[in-house]
Amino acid sequence: MSVGIVGGGQLGRMLALAAAPLGIECTVLDPADDACASVAANHLRAEFDDTAALARLSTECDAVTFEFENVPAEGLAAVNLPRPPASALAASQDRLTEKQLFERIGIATAPYRAVETLDELRDAVAEIGTPAVLKTRRLGYDGKGQARLADPSDTEDAWSTIGAAPAIIEGLVEFERELSIVAVRGAGGEMAFYPLTENVHRHGILRESRAPAAVDAAGAASLAQTARRYAQSLLDELDYVGVLALELFQHGPRLLANEFAPRVHNSGHWTIDAAPTSQFENHIRAVAGLPLGATEPAGECVMLNLIGGAPSTEQILAVPGAHLHLYGKQPRPGRKIGHVTLTATPGLTAEEAAERLRAAVETAAR
Repeated sequence: MSVGIVGGGQLGRMLALAAAPLGIECTVLDPADDACASVAANHLRAEFDDTAALARLSTECDAVTFEFENVPAEGLAAVNLPRPPASALAASQDRLTEKQLFERIGIATAPYRAVETLDELRDAVAEIGTPAVLKTRRLGYDGKGQARLADPSDTEDAWSTIGAAPAIIEGLVEFERELSIVAVRGAGGEMAFYPLTENVHRHGILRESRAPAAVDAAGAASLAQTARRYAQSLLDELDYVGVLALELFQHGPRLLANEFAPRVHNSGHWTIDAAPTSQFENHIRAVAGLPLGATEPAGECVMLNLIGGAPSTEQILAVPGAHLHLYGKQPRPGRKIGHVTLTATPGLTAEEAAERLRAAVETAAR
């Protein structure tokens, strides 16, 4: 069995590493000479929209998947057995289409409006109110392609900042915290769900994840059930195969969807060290038509992203329960170069272990 992966970044790397013990060979398509996934997979050097290269990948591999959303959906639709389907990728690439999908299948969101001109933005701000966030409908990640409006006087500056139409404006709710659920659907329609994860972002970049998310006993079942219902609705509606992540805001007892990622997700990296089957292995299992693996972790864990730089390997591994993952990327400001998952050890909780590393991680960040 062989699996093609469009994209050779850290997610492609971790997918290939998860595939190898299953006897599955991976080939990544990526234009970079130094694609970090190439240490674990064959490397086909080509642009993501190179139709000849996509055709070759499709011919040489039994199934094709992708590791990030900015892959051209049109090209993916033409390959052999795309998993997830190209239609799921297309739905995630346009924020308006995504919000309309959520509405259609009963997933709650913050108020939003589509805008294509400055005058339309002014009307939308008058209707939705502020604070709000203006986003380009396509592209943008880790906080890029976005502008916040604290009050209506920010309208023109926000429009100038994103510099592109069409766009979408979303009302900002006073959420208590950011959560996500990572789910997987197999080729036969079977599903498995990882527990709710609590996420901390700064400047639009994920910094920490805690799993399972801490919830009071009274609200635990309700939140988990809502998140699973949302994820299941998405997976079924999209006839999905593979791992999907749904980002959520908790607003009191409610969960509001922010966006979904049709791929393995940064907030699920902790599953490598703390779940019976990682999100990467389960994605490969689904893509390859294999049975899904168990998802419920044995205990709590904390994941710290390494952004821009990292403490020394010796410093990280000196902390009990620390599991280091470096991506083979050169450090630069704002770049994710790795992560550390902290799990509990005798006499030390995962949170206590994370606390021993936080200051060093922040100091190394650039």
